[in-house]
Amino acid sequence: MLKLFRFLLPPRQWVPFVIVALGIGIGLFTYLLYVSNAVSYLSDDPKTCVNCHVMTPFYATWQHSSHARVASCNDCHVPHNNVFNKYFFKAKDGLYHATVFTWRAEPQVIHIKEAGTDVVQKNCQRCHSDLNAAVKTTGVTLEKREHGEGKLCWDCHREVPHGRVNSLSAAPNARVPVPESPIPDWLKKQTEENKDKNTK
Repeated sequence: MLKLFRFLLPPRQWVPFVIVALGIGIGLFTYLLYVSNAVSYLSDDPKTCVNCHVMTPFYATWQHSSHARVASCNDCHVPHNNVFNKYFFKAKDGLYHATVFTWRAEPQVIHIKEAGTDVVQKNCQRCHSDLNAAVKTTGVTLEKREHGEGKLCWDCHREVPHGRVNSLSAAPNARVPVPESPIPDWLKKQTEENKDKNTK
């Protein structure tokens, strides 16, 4: 272990540069967490979903649905079998979404992925088990559906809870909570002061 530590230690003349580089790296990482509002993703607050503008129509349609009174986004879109799986799924899904949105590679029409389909189906069955006991949807999974052995809940209930909305243009005037600006107040104030000085 000591050999490994000595191997990773930079030469003495590099130490100040390594400390500065680590400080810059940690500072940038911390700022990235702040700007992306990363802590909000640990909560179940639906407003977190509109941190990304492409989720605006989905938030708006959910907000006007019957589910808005009883379920948050995570109640449907995140597994609930155990807390570790819940946060693992959120992290995996979140990293995928962050990557897609950062590189501006989001599709104009958004469709749920296979892993998400499986989770939503299980959550429909979990919440509505008392209603669908007489219907043959109780054991239906994505795999069974693909083999013609049943339907997923939204094959029939297409309007729940997002309607047929799949794109940004489907709800162009949606009123949703706008994320707060990540620019600190002191920087806004300084910018305004500089702007005033330059206009005089």
